[in-house]
Amino acid sequence: MAKRVNAAFELNGKMIPLTSIRPLRQFKPGLQYSQKFQQILSSVKELGIIEPLVVYPQRGEPNIYLLTDGHIRLEVLKQLGKTEAPCLISTDDEAYTYNKKISRLATVQEHSMILKAIKNGVAEERIAKTLNVDVRSIAERRDLLNGICPEAADLLKNSRVAPQVFPVLRKMKSMRQIEVAELMTAAASYSVPYAKALLAATPSAMLVDPDKHKVSEGLSPEQISKMENEMTALQRDVKLIEYTHGNAVLNLVLARGYLSKLFENSKVSKYLAQNHGEILQELKNIAEGASLNGK
Repeated sequence: MAKRVNAAFELNGKMIPLTSIRPLRQFKPGLQYSQKFQQILSSVKELGIIEPLVVYPQRGEPNIYLLTDGHIRLEVLKQLGKTEAPCLISTDDEAYTYNKKISRLATVQEHSMILKAIKNGVAEERIAKTLNVDVRSIAERRDLLNGICPEAADLLKNSRVAPQVFPVLRKMKSMRQIEVAELMTAAASYSVPYAKALLAATPSAMLVDPDKHKVSEGLSPEQISKMENEMTALQRDVKLIEYTHGNAVLNLVLARGYLSKLFENSKVSKYLAQNHGEILQELKNIAEGASLNGK
């Protein structure tokens, strides 16, 4: 029979007076001037509270609740002169910040959501006001993938890419965009300096406008040529590793399985221990080492 899992919250939320909610930590001085606070303040002004506060009933004090998640939202509501807040009632008193388990939107996903909101009739000015950003910033995010080939966009869709990387990619032709997206993904580096370095190492034939966009400030033609050659060699090595990685992993799995079976034979283990102790230890390290996924 499957084990029953207890609910983490009461099934129904409720509106609770702010005077009945006790924060578990002090509000840091100056936090109200941070970008995060201002974005939440702007969002609540425009849309209200989207994510309820999480509270737990204080033992021995009726109608008093401990705040386990939502300290900034609580402070925002106080600043806006609100008297109550929508809350979820937790079934335990663990001070757990649920937001830490939320996966933040990737840059391309954020672009898609803005496009969808605009398509549904939401004005760019309101989106900017809700996110507490300049309208121009919304326009830039709206046009994020203009000039980016679909294959490169797909490679980067789940990554937190700096928005300023995309104008750099637009200076390259489609095939080079894909190569750069693969290199950035392999290196897990999506910064503007890295994108510009890859642009500098891009052959002129793979640039949209070689005369206009070639990045050569501070670099001699010989240095640029050397970077191009080194980048070509790096891409070749990456492709080779991708091609051989699957077979290497399969061989390692088979070898570890074979060694584990081998060590189950007491005669083999005894012989190796008596005559080849160092080899035996190395083989055991392979057979008993960390799993392939790094756990």
